[in-house]
Amino acid sequence: MNVAFINPFINATILLFKTMVHLDAFAGKPALKKQPFPAYDVSGIIGLSGDAQGSVAISFPRLVALKVVSAFLGSEIKIMGSEVVDGIGELANIIAGNAKQDLSQYNLSISLPQVVVGNDHVISGQTGIPAIIIPMTCSLGNFAIEISFKTK
Repeated sequence: MNVAFINPFINATILLFKTMVHLDAFAGKPALKKQPFPAYDVSGIIGLSGDAQGSVAISFPRLVALKVVSAFLGSEIKIMGSEVVDGIGELANIIAGNAKQDLSQYNLSISLPQVVVGNDHVISGQTGIPAIIIPMTCSLGNFAIEISFKTK
């Protein structure tokens, strides 16, 4: 996968955390997703279609999700409920929307966010579309973004 497809999502995540979560987020080394797949507790997933197809997901351990959404909303949330689900969905939506601007040549449309909550779930992408995992970190903990993107 071309780095030109990945950087808009990394940059969008870093910008989102800086401006709306009020934290610095840092990207680790991108890697091709291979088995065993990493498992998460909360993931926001957005599908991408147009002159390219794929998806972007932002995934967190449960405790980090609670802390990040609390910072995003400016109010402490202590239980996994609709506020966290909605917050994670909105984070994914903002990342996809901002990255879409930098990938305008692909006329992308983004789907409504889907949020998966469950201990140690695994995100599997579409067959034939490679997935890249970017480990991320901020002062509240570690998380990851997964990008799968293929041009037609």
